[in-house]
Amino acid sequence: MASKYPEIQGGGSLILAWQVRGKNVLVIGGGEVAAGRIVHVLNADAHVTVVCPRSGLNDEVAHRIAAGQVTHIDRPFAPSDLDDAAMVLCAVDDPAASTEVYQLCQARRIPANIADVPPECDFYFGSVHRDGPLQIMVSTNGNGPKMANIVRRKVAEGLPENAGAAILKVGELRRKLREVATTAEEGPKRMKWMSKVCEAWPLEDLCDMDDGDMEKLLGHYQEANVPSLAQIRAG
Repeated sequence: MASKYPEIQGGGSLILAWQVRGKNVLVIGGGEVAAGRIVHVLNADAHVTVVCPRSGLNDEVAHRIAAGQVTHIDRPFAPSDLDDAAMVLCAVDDPAASTEVYQLCQARRIPANIADVPPECDFYFGSVHRDGPLQIMVSTNGNGPKMANIVRRKVAEGLPENAGAAILKVGELRRKLREVATTAEEGPKRMKWMSKVCEAWPLEDLCDMDDGDMEKLLGHYQEANVPSLAQIRAG
């Protein structure tokens, strides 16, 4: 008899939107892989420290340092570098040194990613599509990074060009709604009404919605009604 509940598929990862804003992220290495990792964590507003001899920096990492986007420690890794780290990203071509970093992180309970060594990773970097607030990650759980890139491009090709802009407007409307319906008891009703807006309005109308339209739309919240943009502007 088929179950009405989702089937469990073991062997996956728990994919989360990890908030590292304002946290200290340590990057060990300064090559191409390190450069990609740095972009990811800078986009998440982390404080980034790169430990690598200057001779090992590629052009992109050197640019981040010169622009003051990251802090640079000009020497090989030392265990004391972990003292203030909330996350460690290791990208060096030295398996023994990488394993040492991972073991030190495990002992200190610091989440770590050791590039190209899946068994020594507490988390993986997937292939990410970014459009403003919209982020979509494709992960192969360490099996095939190139395949993740291919799948991510296919997914991105199927998305509307204005998806990110529409999400920005939805976020603004949601914040305004919280000012109208402030109590915790209103939570379920807020969520249900916002879902109706997202389902009823096309992306083009969400993008075109201005502050005046939002105020008029919010006037229909108490009745749980969701008129169209044309109806709001006609009224």
